[in-house]
Amino acid sequence: MGVRIVPMTLSDLTEVLAEHDRFWGGRDTRFLHQQVFVQEFGDTCLTARGAGDRLAGYLLGFTTPRRVGYIHAVAVRDEARGTGCGQALYWAFAAAATAQGAERLKAITTVTNARSIGFHRRLGFDVRQADNYAGPGAPRMVMTCPLPLSRRPVNAPDIDTAAS
Repeated sequence: MGVRIVPMTLSDLTEVLAEHDRFWGGRDTRFLHQQVFVQEFGDTCLTARGAGDRLAGYLLGFTTPRRVGYIHAVAVRDEARGTGCGQALYWAFAAAATAQGAERLKAITTVTNARSIGFHRRLGFDVRQADNYAGPGAPRMVMTCPLPLSRRPVNAPDIDTAAS
């Protein structure tokens, strides 16, 4: 599947929220999808458009003052998983973050999100558990990778739901 990666618009975000379950299944992550990300970090919030200009995936991210390209949320539509859409989003985000001075990428997920952890490992991220990362008794998996991000194909299933 070829996808076209473009900066996210507010109407794209509205479309994502309207079709939330196609990206996240039964997991309610709408609270992660704030308009401020698109309004303030427009160059690093991305959408992937597939055939017929259909929204296939998206990534909400930004570059921090510490030179980190932070992936806040990323998801691929259910029927677009395994097509390389997630990889394409990460490569485009890595390029945008690098252009803004980022030296590494970072994403966070829950300790039970095996698909996200596996996806990040296949992309070359180091993965470690950080106890109490999200508060007392709330560990998270912290995934980091130096830039530039390798462009080698991962030849494995795409992410379904990743950073959050």
